[in-house]
Amino acid sequence: MTVTTTAEKLAELREKLEKSKEPGSERAIEKRKAKGLPSPRERIDMLLDPGSFVEVGALVKMPGDANNPYGDGVVTGHGTVEGRPVAVFAHDQTVFGGTVGEMFGRKVAGIMEFAAKIGCPCVGINDSGGARVQDAVTSLAWYAELGRRQEPLSGMCPQISIILGKCAGGAVYAPINTDIVVATEEAYMFVTGPDVIKSVTGEDISLEDLGSARKQAEYGNIHHVAPDEKAAFEWVREYLGFMPSSCQEHPPIVNPGLEPEITESDRTLDSFMPDADNAGYDMHDILLRIFDDGTLHEIGGQVAPNIITGLARVDGRSVGVVANQPMFLSGALDAASSDKAAHFVRICDAYEIPLVFVVDTPGFLPGVEQEKIGVIKRGGRFIFSFVEATVPKVTVVVRKSYGGGYAVMGSKQLGADINLAWPTARIAVMGAESAVSIIGRRQIEAAGENAPAVRQQLINFYNEHVATPYIAAERGYIDAVIEPSNTRLEIRKALRLLRDKQVERNPRKHHLMPL
Repeated sequence: MTVTTTAEKLAELREKLEKSKEPGSERAIEKRKAKGLPSPRERIDMLLDPGSFVEVGALVKMPGDANNPYGDGVVTGHGTVEGRPVAVFAHDQTVFGGTVGEMFGRKVAGIMEFAAKIGCPCVGINDSGGARVQDAVTSLAWYAELGRRQEPLSGMCPQISIILGKCAGGAVYAPINTDIVVATEEAYMFVTGPDVIKSVTGEDISLEDLGSARKQAEYGNIHHVAPDEKAAFEWVREYLGFMPSSCQEHPPIVNPGLEPEITESDRTLDSFMPDADNAGYDMHDILLRIFDDGTLHEIGGQVAPNIITGLARVDGRSVGVVANQPMFLSGALDAASSDKAAHFVRICDAYEIPLVFVVDTPGFLPGVEQEKIGVIKRGGRFIFSFVEATVPKVTVVVRKSYGGGYAVMGSKQLGADINLAWPTARIAVMGAESAVSIIGRRQIEAAGENAPAVRQQLINFYNEHVATPYIAAERGYIDAVIEPSNTRLEIRKALRLLRDKQVERNPRKHHLMPL
């Protein structure tokens, strides 16, 4: 009987661990290097604090063949981001193409359960061909198992998916059910690739047009496209800095109490708004002045630019920002911007992050195409998400607030807690030009040659006496009309007041939003 020494056992362990670091074939590893791609562990190191990664399941392998590689196509473990725990998994393209097998599924399910147990974010680094064909139904079964593990985490712990390489099939259905999907410019995601589509439907489409990151962002499936992997991981680290570890906690407080009095930057807002109602400006220039440190971590910036959604801080605490962007479609709401805003509002509400709406919109965008693509239902989802949100909600109307846009963009009647307006605000059913065409039509027609002058007089009267913040203030729909320079400090006061807000939820299984 052979007796092995402790030293030999230790050597055996080290040999196995060394093999597990790069378990793929030499050919697969060389192919990855030729593409200039990082290994899964290098990707994890870009995300986590240096030296914090603790791997789980490094020696896992598929049973049945002693030559099966370690890891089974995925690296799992946990570490920290800015000192706070984060669970992570990263697909390994050099082992079975990063496809899902039984042991792969067990590892990812295990790390998701770990995240739920300790209450921490779970980040998936996706670079996978999808289901493992040679594993038949077992692969599909484990995809379903992973889908089941996502539901308990949803809204409890932040879930982020990073799409790298070409992800297909189940490798895109899992990420789409996480909170946020981030991709690089070089990434692709699709249910079926161009070759399969051509053989089944006869449609001929390029890989770029079908599933490039930019296209999928346009389709509303990706929330941020980064120029490269390093930038993608940095974006996720910043995002996590605004988030709590779980819905049971609060996000980190960063530099509270800064600039407690009006600053020169605040004063520039008093002369910021153009005198002409139709003059454009960049809403970012307002946002950077009314939140801490001029910081806005934008989410969905590459799609539906007529609305801005992102995370900022007020008095050191995280807030969600929803603002119209007059530079695109004059800030009008449409189907795509409604989806973008509804998704963002639900994220903020899930993690108890207060909402600040900054309003300058002429209302919903009219048009046949909008009706065809379901602006009614999609606009309805935006309304529903705002009503459903129980977090503190503060609204600042800086210019136009017309029609349905008035309602959905944080009106008091939909449940906003504190509503403020600048003296430049115009709150009405519609803009002066449209209103005068309806209510002054006969007067204009009777004016004959003087029609243009009469029309202009009616427009001026409407703007001066109807579309002002004061009628709304007189009726209690606006809590205060404020000087623009006071905005930052007024938001700070409002959120401090609302910090202990409590809303009793209706006892029911779930609501039915328009889907």
